[in-house]
Amino acid sequence: MRSKRAFTLVEILIVVIILGILAALVVPQFTGATQEAASKSTVSQLSKIRNAIGVFYVRNGNTWPNITAGDGTWGEVITVGGEYMKTPPANKWVSPAYSTTIILRDTPDTEYTLPSPTYGWIYSPTRNEVWAAGFDEFDNPFPR
Repeated sequence: MRSKRAFTLVEILIVVIILGILAALVVPQFTGATQEAASKSTVSQLSKIRNAIGVFYVRNGNTWPNITAGDGTWGEVITVGGEYMKTPPANKWVSPAYSTTIILRDTPDTEYTLPSPTYGWIYSPTRNEVWAAGFDEFDNPFPR
């Protein structure tokens, strides 16, 4: 007698169901990790730009840098030699098209505007403070 070795339809269905259950458990963890990474990256960039502005202030006789509204317009804070920062910081919490754009305003965001804020950073020339778009005054991200 010859025996054929093959999987039955029931065995294949059980394997597919087990793989589906495992995928349903793992996939949501990756989406949360992506948002957490974007949030932490933005907070890190925010810390760097605040430090750069503070160092500029001390090194230039208690004078704040000339920061204007626009795409990456951090004025003397962004320098070729990288004395303060080499490149404009990017806010990963907003659309990449607006991640380096600065607006001038005296208050941080109060909510995340959909589909995405049209700026990455908020600078207050009167208070000399910087906030990230889509974040509250305590550097906590708003849900998007």
